[in-house]
Amino acid sequence: MNKRFNFLRSPGDINSDLANRVSQRRKEKKITQKQLSQMSDVSLGSIKRFERLGEISLSSLVKIAFVLGYEDDFDELFVKRGYRSIQEVIDEGK
Repeated sequence: MNKRFNFLRSPGDINSDLANRVSQRRKEKKITQKQLSQMSDVSLGSIKRFERLGEISLSSLVKIAFVLGYEDDFDELFVKRGYRSIQEVIDEGK
């Protein structure tokens, strides 16, 4: 999806997209849900619920990311500074 139109996405859409990507990465690595559960110490029910409904705790998501090798992706969350005015952008460049 074009990033310019992200405002049209809901939190549920983002959850669902994330769950689909995790499921795809798991399958690419030929890991079953049960194996992922054992490797991540996240209950099988939580993994199934996440892949089906997009619902999971942050702690469990981080554990899954570590098993799949995507833990560094969390370093990109909330790093962009929000500017309130063009003056703040100008001042930062000084």
